[in-house]
Amino acid sequence: MSSGVGLRTWCWRMAFSAECSFFLNPTFSFTPRRRFSVTATTSSITTTLDAKTTKKNKEKVIVISGPTGAGKSRLALELAKRLNGEIISADSVQVYRGLDIGSAKPPLSDRKEVPHHLVDILHPSEDYSVGQFFEDARQGTRDILDNGHVPIVAGGTGLYLRWYIYGKPEVPKASLEIASKAQLELMDFQQHEDWDAAVQFVVKAGDPRVQYLAANDWYRLRRSLEIIRSSGSPPSAFQVPYDSFKEKFDSRKSEPSCVGTFSVDGVGENLSKDLDYDFICFFLSTQRLELYRMIDWRCEDMLTGSEGILSEARWLLDMGLLPNSNSATRAIGYRQAMEYLIKCRQQGGKSSAGDFYSFLAEFQKASRNFAKRQLTWFRNELIYHWLDASQPLENVLNFIYDTYHQQTQNVVVPDSLKMKKAIASHREASELKVYHPKNRHFISCEECSDILDWIWKTQG
Repeated sequence: MSSGVGLRTWCWRMAFSAECSFFLNPTFSFTPRRRFSVTATTSSITTTLDAKTTKKNKEKVIVISGPTGAGKSRLALELAKRLNGEIISADSVQVYRGLDIGSAKPPLSDRKEVPHHLVDILHPSEDYSVGQFFEDARQGTRDILDNGHVPIVAGGTGLYLRWYIYGKPEVPKASLEIASKAQLELMDFQQHEDWDAAVQFVVKAGDPRVQYLAANDWYRLRRSLEIIRSSGSPPSAFQVPYDSFKEKFDSRKSEPSCVGTFSVDGVGENLSKDLDYDFICFFLSTQRLELYRMIDWRCEDMLTGSEGILSEARWLLDMGLLPNSNSATRAIGYRQAMEYLIKCRQQGGKSSAGDFYSFLAEFQKASRNFAKRQLTWFRNELIYHWLDASQPLENVLNFIYDTYHQQTQNVVVPDSLKMKKAIASHREASELKVYHPKNRHFISCEECSDILDWIWKTQG
């Protein structure tokens, strides 16, 4: 192929082959950036091949997410055993020491068998932010790769994973002086528990979006004020890397020459090709009704035994923390349990079976709603391949293992393992509308008598 004629002939054949493949197979995907033309030169061919080689040589990182109760931790553990991997937790509650039951933290035996990162690194009185997670998780990833192991990031905190994959906004970090000043400005409001007045204060300072924060989220309110005082602009003024990637992908997708070439299985690869790692992302889920049942039973399991979530909530209260006052006490399960125990203490350690079942129902409902929000969030995260958690674990493991080792960048999930993102049928939608928990452990007053005795002995 040394002569110009030979090169032109070869390029013409390649272009003709690509056009034929497209018309014979509508899902065949190619874009002008990879398409050879009659006027192609040796340098352009080399550039294209170099780009492919660079992508192929990227270091691989596996990400496993899914709604609460879907089985992420078990899948990550078994996968780490096969791949000589280490697990980075992307769970906003597992970072806290002592919060084991409510966060479904992997037991110590599993953590001894496979190294786990970002578990038990903070006291519950400390706050932990998505920016801190980004720094910690990225450093952990680098360390794992440098040790010759495979990073497996597992968890369901959507914003943690989005920043981890795409990068964090370039928001200025407040100096100690500005941070202290912002804290002093909000201190009176917080001491008097005047959340609404504090919000209006920050709105007038320049961030109207704080009106949509969860009540008593003092950390994010204070952080917004710090950013305003540091830069003169609210957090929303700073570019979010994910939005840039999404806009770039949408612009590629809308090009006339690309219409019809973006298959469902290829979306993630197109979106992630400009990222610094080769992220192989999976979302493990199951049909909504089955998921809700598993969540309800899981909430029950967290209340059984002498060392359940109520015991952990009691510990939080005894150290002087209040529900919904910081990252740990805002967590689903802990907030409801702390509020229930405060009510019991106000009643001299007494609780009726009705009060207990009201608490349990609220705990279950909050957990189901959280799972619903997770499904909505990750439905819009195009980089994830959805897997059916109801399929045999061995089949799911084999697929992810083979995907990790394959040379091609295009991941195609077999039909047997695919999980639909939307509600499967009208029947399922109708059943969801009238869904109510069917408890497995706590069915009548007798089943909760041990818990009521524990409350009487410890909360009186």
